[in-house]
Order: sequence, then structure tokens, then C-alpha cells
Amino acid sequence: MALIDTMKLKVLFAVLLILVPGCMEEVAEEVPSSNVDFDPMYNGTYSNVTLNLFQGDNLENATGTYSITIMLNHTAAPVHADNMLKHIEAGHYNMSTFHRIIDDFMIQGGDFENHDGSGGYAADWYGYCGGQSASDQSECEQTSWTIPDEADNGLKHFPCVISMAKTSQANTGGSQFFLIPDDIQHHHWLDGVHTVFGQITEGCEHVTTISQVSTGQGDRPVSPVVLYSATVN
Repeated sequence: MALIDTMKLKVLFAVLLILVPGCMEEVAEEVPSSNVDFDPMYNGTYSNVTLNLFQGDNLENATGTYSITIMLNHTAAPVHADNMLKHIEAGHYNMSTFHRIIDDFMIQGGDFENHDGSGGYAADWYGYCGGQSASDQSECEQTSWTIPDEADNGLKHFPCVISMAKTSQANTGGSQFFLIPDDIQHHHWLDGVHTVFGQITEGCEHVTTISQVSTGQGDRPVSPVVLYSATVN
């Protein structure tokens, strides 16, 4: 493929990821990037979570089952890591789907509302309503809760990381995230736009396998990929 075609394809991937709310190498020094006042679920530097997935119509008849462990970075992305933990603790991700899958790019899930990329919201109040800073929680419907971007934290979109999906507007992440497979080099055009908030420590080969499944309209997998349980380790 010619260089110009490759660049067009990368731009298309980025647009697809943004419009529908989709192994770490050496990176720059990690720096905290949020001054949001919130009650953290965990006060350490790192926490670990496990996502259990299957492909097929149900777990009993699955064509594949996968387990993926992720180390969340509470120093570089305190709000994003806390939001993920609280979603998992609330059971929001259980039986949600990976609704968008693009080979050589990412697999995207976390829409526990609509399972199609149009839903999801923050697990707690982090001072943002629909992407706008807000001081009064009572004036914001829960389904409009969002989280502030922490994309300037020094973490990059290398293989085997987790990053936050959002709309084209700033501070609009809620519950959707995407996992990057191990067969790419660096999605540098996402750096500074989407927030990387953790590293896949086990099972990244499964992300790569899933990224290669057959897909149809809207990059939706032909055979469903379901996150049937998520746990905090």
C-alpha cells in the first residue's frame, strides 16, 4: 500500500474511534494530569483487573473464551483508573459487548447501556456533565456524567494498552474503552487526544486474536464478542 493510502487509513481509523463513543514500550515520564476532586476507590499506584470474554451466542456454545488482565495506572490517569474500577465494581461491564473491532487497530467495548457505541456514562461524579465542567451535580442527569481528559500524562498508544473512547469533543469519556493488540507499532495520532490509562499484562495475544474476527457494517463483529464478567483482582 502506498504511503499516502496508509496515512488516509490511519486518519479514517481515528475518526471511526472518535465519532462513536473504540505491550507498552518505553514511554515518557508519567505525570498526574487531573486536579479533579473525587473519592477514590483505591489509593495505590496500580490496580489490576481481569476481563473475561467469549465469542459466540452464549458462553456454553462459545467458539472461543479469553481472559485479559490489565494493570491500571492510578498515578498517570487517576480519574480514568478510578472510573474503570467503579464500573467493574458496580457490575456495569458484565455481559456488555465489544461492538467495534478493527484489525491492526483496536477492539472497543464498554457501552453497557446500548451495546452499540452510542451509550455509557461515568461511574461516579467527576465534575463534568456532557463534557463541560460543572460544579453542581444535582443539575446533571447521571446519564450525562463524563470524565476529564488525562491524555497529557505521558502514556502513549503502543501495543497492549487500554485507552478511553470518547466523542470528538474534549472530556466526554464515560464508560467505553478500547484495547490495542500486540501486532501494531504505535498509534501516534491518538496520543494527546485519547487517554491511555493502563497496560495489558496478560492476554494481549487474545486482543490480537479478537481484532482479527470477521466484521460487518459499522465494524461490528459478525459473531458477538461478549465481556461476560469483569473483576477487580
